This record gives sequence, C-alpha cells and structure tokens, in this order.
Amino acid sequence: MPALSRADTSLLGRWWWSLDRWTLIAIGVLIGFGYVMMLAASPAVAERIGQSRDVFILKQLGFLALAGGVVVTVSWLSPRGVRRLALLLGIIALALTALTLVAGVEIKGARRWIALPGLSVQPSEFLKPCFAVLTAWLLATRHRRPGFPGTLLACGALVPIALLLKAQPDIGMLTVVVAVFVAQLYLDGLNLFLVGLALAGMAGAGVGAFYLFPHVHSRVERFLHPAVGDNYQVITALQAFGHGGLLGRGPGEGSVKDILPDAHADFVFAVAGEEFGMVVCLLILGVFAFVVVRGLLRLRGEGDGFVVLAAGGLITSFGLQAFVNMASSLHLIPTKGMTLPFISYGGSSVLAVALGIGMLLALTRRRHHGDLA
Repeated sequence: MPALSRADTSLLGRWWWSLDRWTLIAIGVLIGFGYVMMLAASPAVAERIGQSRDVFILKQLGFLALAGGVVVTVSWLSPRGVRRLALLLGIIALALTALTLVAGVEIKGARRWIALPGLSVQPSEFLKPCFAVLTAWLLATRHRRPGFPGTLLACGALVPIALLLKAQPDIGMLTVVVAVFVAQLYLDGLNLFLVGLALAGMAGAGVGAFYLFPHVHSRVERFLHPAVGDNYQVITALQAFGHGGLLGRGPGEGSVKDILPDAHADFVFAVAGEEFGMVVCLLILGVFAFVVVRGLLRLRGEGDGFVVLAAGGLITSFGLQAFVNMASSLHLIPTKGMTLPFISYGGSSVLAVALGIGMLLALTRRRHHGDLA
C-alpha cells in the first residue's frame, strides 16, 4: 500500500486514517498464529484419520485468507451498512439453523451442521454477530423514538434463536448469545437489580440444563470429579502444558497432537503450550485481551447509542469465546466445543468471527462529517 497522508481525502485515505489500525494489526497477528498452529497441529490429526497431511492446512489457509478479506471488506461499511448486512445475514443464518434440525449432519448427538461438498457449515455461528448488531439497533431505537418497544422486540428476537439452539442442542452457543444480550442490556442502562435477576435466571437455566441434557450433565460431572468418567482430552491437554514449560519443546517436537483427537480444533491452545511454552501462550492471551480492551477504549466519548451497544456486544462475544476455549483447555471450566478465534481449525467459526471483527472495525471508525449514519 502506498504511503497515505493524513491530508488524503480519497476514499482509501479516509478509510485508513479513520480505522483502528492497532486492532487490525492484532487480528493479523492472530491470523498468523492460526496458520502457524495449523502447521504444528493438523498433520498428525489428518494422518490419524487417514487423510493427506496437508488437508487441514490447505483448507484453513483458504479460510484464513478469506477471513482477512472479510475483515477488511466489512470494515469499509457505514453503521447503516452494518445494520443492513446484519439483518440480511441474520435472516439467512436463522433459516439455515432451522434447516439443520431436518437436514443437518448429526455429529456427537447434535445437529448443528449442513453438509456441503468438501466441508460442513455451522450457520448458528453467524447468528452471534448478527444478533448483537440487530438487538443493539432495536435497543438504541427505543431511545430515539419514545414508545418504540425496542427491549420487547429484542427479547422476542432472542426467543426463536434460543429455541433452535436448544433443539440442536448447542447449550454453549446459547449461553454466549444470552450473555452478550445481557451485557448489551447492562450497557443500555438496565437497572442493576434486573441485571442481577437476568444473571440469576441464567444460573437457573444452567442448573436446568445440567439435569435436562445428558451431555451437559456429563461434562459438569467430569469437571467436578476428574477421577470419574472420560477426561482423556483434558488430562492430556494439562500434561501438554506441563511438558511445554516456559519456552516449549520447540516447533514440531510436541507429542500431544499425536494422541489428542481435537488437537487442531478445540484443544489447539494445548499444542501451543507444549511446543511454544507459556511465553507464547501468554502472548496469545495478551493479543486477545488487547483487542477487547482496545475495542472498549475506542468507545469512549462515542455519542451514538447504537454503535456503543453493537460494538459492546461484538467485543463481549469475541472475548467470551476466547476465554471459554482457553479456560476449557486449562480445566478451569467444564469442556465446551468452542473454537479459539482465528487459531482453531474451522471455516464457519473463523468466517463468523471475521464478520464480527469487520463490523467492530466499521462501527468504531472515526466518522467524518457527511458519512452515512
């Protein structure tokens, strides 16, 4: 890219100087980590299931390149364009999520994926960023138009999503969506007492899920009583972190990827711990924390309620997903099949996260007079 002056008033110049370039760089670092971790973790997994050593690398390389393009392209949008894109993709994602219940591929007792030639798509992943933007629009409109039932409509929009995710079932995804919604309600000025009631309701729903869903019951029991049940992946992951120590055993020298079924996906953080050590793991954690904190600081002084609520929801979703993956790998919370953004293998996840980050960058750009709202 040629050098751009701050006085450059071209479309490219205005985009570049209004963009949060530090967050864009941090996302580029995460995408780079994702490529390195696929090189480290995926060949052994591919060989174990009888595939070519490079099958996951080549697929994820394409996904990561496409994700980078999505981040940059979506970041050009105005807030109005972000709303329109969220509405269009949200409707499509909701319809496809419903389709999984009748024509989806069942994996480990759950119907979350639609099979396409060469890959499977999890449409519910795209509901997270789209729902965060749409609920932010509904809540913000309530303040601009007295009498508009924004909160009621936002709660109504949550109902079909919750029912579909429960039916799949995908309790982890449902928990993230509800947590993001509660965070937006808090940012919108919801009374702290009502926020407490919402959190209590989430806790009650968690207890209900423990008794109603066998896979949730099993995961919680295995977390509380590690000696009972199959904790092979978690125990192996913890051993990997122990073997890695401070600086790791070196690239390609780890053994966990040879025996851990989800080494390239849900437990890729354990591979990073064994081969690159605690220092690199802390660096990865620091990059995620930087994106979250930077996004929140970017909202200081923002006068548009829609931007604050939408960006806050997107940041919460991104940070919560990263936390759940890393905490699961370290056995700090019960295991949950949730990817580490941009680093774990998975096309649907990386593209959905890229969509959310692109929306975040678009919303937090410094607007010039005359830009579309």
